[in-house]
Amino acid sequence: MKFVDTTRDRWHTVSGEDGPMVTLTPTPYSLLTVQQWHGVKSQWPSGMPVGVLFPNDADIEDLAEDLPRLALVALQFPKWVDGRAYTQARLLRVRYRFAGEVRATGEALVDMLPLMKRTGFDAVVLRADQSLEAAERALRFFPGHYQGDAVERRPLFARPPGEAMANEEFVQGGSAI
Repeated sequence: MKFVDTTRDRWHTVSGEDGPMVTLTPTPYSLLTVQQWHGVKSQWPSGMPVGVLFPNDADIEDLAEDLPRLALVALQFPKWVDGRAYTQARLLRVRYRFAGEVRATGEALVDMLPLMKRTGFDAVVLRADQSLEAAERALRFFPGHYQGDAVERRPLFARPPGEAMANEEFVQGGSAI
């Protein structure tokens, strides 16, 4: 999982003094609101990288036909107790086969990272008070899972012997938890 440093991120929101701009000029690596995207998608140049900042209370199906044109979908966690973005990420990966970047934004905490990874997120903007070292440690805490997920859809028992052996330490270490 990639940890995004917003000061060095090439993706940028397009906003004015009073919020998101209504009229905008297409530029690479623009991270647009859904409303902005709907306003410019018919004129957006093919092949120019664009991303959408998608609210967690919207239906991800509304974005389905535009997914082939998007390089990034940033899903929002407005509160750490609101997990609707997990479902949106899983739908993007499993149902819609979205191959671009799925990024978590907002109240993204270290203890949420293992589930984020399993549901299809591949990048996260951690909340400012979260430690990068703790985040990396959280992703190593569980070396494997028996169930399938958005990343590896097959459960452990359905994987070929060579792959299952890579999880041998996980299987044998189960009693140590």
